[in-house]
Amino acid sequence: MAPFGARAREFTGGIIDLSQGTPVDVTPEFIQSALKESSNAPSYPLTIGTPELRAAMRNWATKILGVTGEFDVLPTIGSKELVAWLPSILRAKTVLYPKVAYPTYLVGSMIHQSQAIAVDIDATTWPTSDLAWINSPSNPTGRVHSADEMQAVITYARKNNSLVVSDECYISFPAKGEEPISILKLAAGNNKNLLAVHSMSKRSNLAGYRAGLAVGDPEVIAEIREVRKHAGMMLPLPIQNAMTAALADETHVKEQAKRYAARREVLSAALVKVGFKIEFSDAGLYIWCTRAEDCWHSISWLAELGILATPGIFYGEAGAKYIRIAMTATDAQIADAAVRISKSI
Repeated sequence: MAPFGARAREFTGGIIDLSQGTPVDVTPEFIQSALKESSNAPSYPLTIGTPELRAAMRNWATKILGVTGEFDVLPTIGSKELVAWLPSILRAKTVLYPKVAYPTYLVGSMIHQSQAIAVDIDATTWPTSDLAWINSPSNPTGRVHSADEMQAVITYARKNNSLVVSDECYISFPAKGEEPISILKLAAGNNKNLLAVHSMSKRSNLAGYRAGLAVGDPEVIAEIREVRKHAGMMLPLPIQNAMTAALADETHVKEQAKRYAARREVLSAALVKVGFKIEFSDAGLYIWCTRAEDCWHSISWLAELGILATPGIFYGEAGAKYIRIAMTATDAQIADAAVRISKSI
C-alpha cells in the first residue's frame, strides 16, 4: 500500500485516507468525563468487570441485543484481541472463517496453529470444527446474514457441538429501515455454544480506549475469563467506567449511524457514476465495490485522485476484484472525495 499512499499524498488537494476503519468523529463528552473522573485507579482492575459494568453489559445485551435465557458477559480489550487469541484460549484445533473476511480470524488460527478453513455463508455446507466465526454486518462487505442463515448457523452449533462466535461489531449501523439482529436473539434463550462479540470502537468512537465485550454461553465465558485472569488480560478501571457510561446511552450511537449513512450515500453516488458496482454495503460503515478489474488497478486509479482505499484481496481471494472504502473520514473529506471521483469523467 505504501506506493499508493505516496502517490495519493502528491495530489494537489492532499490525501483522503479511506483505507482504514479508524473513527474520526469526537468521543462523546459524557464518556470522556467518565474516564477523567476515574483517573485515580491505584488498584488492579477486575477481569470480570466492575459490578456496575457487568450490570450495564447485561442490561445492554437484554435491551439492545434481545438476549434471553442463561448468559454471561465479559469485558475485553477491544474486540480484536479476543478474535486473535480465542483459538488459543479455547485450544481450538479447527477454525472456520468466511471466505471474504476480516483478516484477524485467520491470524488467530495461525497463532494457535489451528487448521483454518475458509467457508461459504451457508452453514449446511460447513465441515465439523471446534470454532466457527460469522460476521454480520460483514467487514468488508456490509452483508447482513438473513434470519434463515443465522438459524442454520445455530443448528450447526447444536448439531456438531461446535462453538460459533458471531462478530457483531457493526450491528449498531444497520441497513436503512432495518433493526439489528444478534444471533443470541434468534437463539431464543438457548445460548449453548454461542457467543457474540461486540466493540465500542465504532459504536461510541472509542477505538483509542480499546473497549469491547463478549456475551453468551456462561460455560464458555467462564473458561475464557479464567485464562484471561491469569494472562493479565484485564480492562483498566477508567476504561471500564467509561464503557459503563457509553453502554447506558443509545442516542449518540444513533447519531453516529446517521453520519455514516449520509457519508455512504454521498460517496456511493459518485462511485456508481464512474462505473463501480456496489454490492451489499447497506449496513456497517464500508462500501464494497468493483469495476470488474484487478483490485490493484482500482486502488491505483483512486490514488491518482488522492484517495486511498483498501484492496479486496486483503480479505481473501474472493475479493480480488473488489475494493473496500471506509466512511471513517469527516463529512468534508467525504464530500471532497465524491467531487474528485465525479470530476474524473
